[in-house]
Amino acid sequence: MSADARHELFRGRRVAPSILSSDFARLGEQVAEVMAAGARLIHVDVMDGHFVPPITIGPLIAGAIADQVHDAGGAIDVHLMIERPENQIEEFAKAGADCISFHQEATPHANRTLSAIRELGCLAGLALNPGTSVDAAAELDDSVDVLLCMTVNPGWGGQPFIDSSPGKVQRLRTELGKPAIEVDGGIDPSTALSVADAGASLFVAGSAIFGADEPAAAYAAIAAAAKAD
Repeated sequence: MSADARHELFRGRRVAPSILSSDFARLGEQVAEVMAAGARLIHVDVMDGHFVPPITIGPLIAGAIADQVHDAGGAIDVHLMIERPENQIEEFAKAGADCISFHQEATPHANRTLSAIRELGCLAGLALNPGTSVDAAAELDDSVDVLLCMTVNPGWGGQPFIDSSPGKVQRLRTELGKPAIEVDGGIDPSTALSVADAGASLFVAGSAIFGADEPAAAYAAIAAAAKAD
């Protein structure tokens, strides 16, 4: 995927289905289903059992769907909830990631890691936990393509949306106007509009899509609520 195409996808207002909540026995089929419904960003949640308690998936899974997603005109959006993310970014870039986000709290070398992600040809994302202040990202604004605002505490799918999240999104939009703002956690048709109105443009949804009987219809409902492309 060209750099221009990658930037175009992440500049739009889009819902990004998270495969964390998918049926891994039917992963390719479910990815195809939501992409046929209009999804262009597929979110890959990576957890290491250290930064957050669960262990989930790695570069092999991202690589297994990368060609399918790219051939359909989409992008792989990797979210690293791991300690020392700088040690793993190259493997995810090789696997086909288009954007790699890591947590500001997970490394003392956030600026260096953002630069390294860009050098690998990917968009660079910085994630903030609910308890992390907006000020933590202020010095990194020029190095960030995507600001990922957690709207639940990281680690598990299906958690309830934190009600104060729209206010934090609004502060991020006001104080750090350049990056796209992504929200992750508790996003469904009832919560998507509030963070969209606050300034978010990328909406990660896992259990609300893949936990539904009809993932494509669930995706469409969230996209409609968020007024997404």
